[in-house]
Amino acid sequence: MEILHELLINLANIAITFFELIGVIIIIISGIRGVIGYLRNDPFTRLNLAKGMAMGLEFKLGSEILRTVIVHEFSEIAIVGAIVILRAALTFIIHWEIKNEEPELEGIEEKAADVNSIPKFRPMQLINTIKPHRYRRTH
Repeated sequence: MEILHELLINLANIAITFFELIGVIIIIISGIRGVIGYLRNDPFTRLNLAKGMAMGLEFKLGSEILRTVIVHEFSEIAIVGAIVILRAALTFIIHWEIKNEEPELEGIEEKAADVNSIPKFRPMQLINTIKPHRYRRTH
């Protein structure tokens, strides 16, 4: 029974470290993409950054939930509980921001789609289509 308990603790520690690592990597990548989007004046920067932060926090929240498996004292449970509540609140706020940001950006997407659907002006193609036959050589 002791071996099984040690195996559970080791497995939980590995999973906690893995989820923490994935969460941190996602947050770092989202931050870098956010800076690049900001420098390019991309209107979707805030939305993409918020989605990336929310995803990273979800992984970190998962690791905190797993951490409850290996705590032994009430003080540790209280600390883990406070961290879970804080991360859940942050995730809720970010999801609220995403929900409010998406409708604003739908109008921008529709305008961009309308602009992209306009045929491009190609002068040489136009000249070739309207060239009268009398100017063409028929030798």
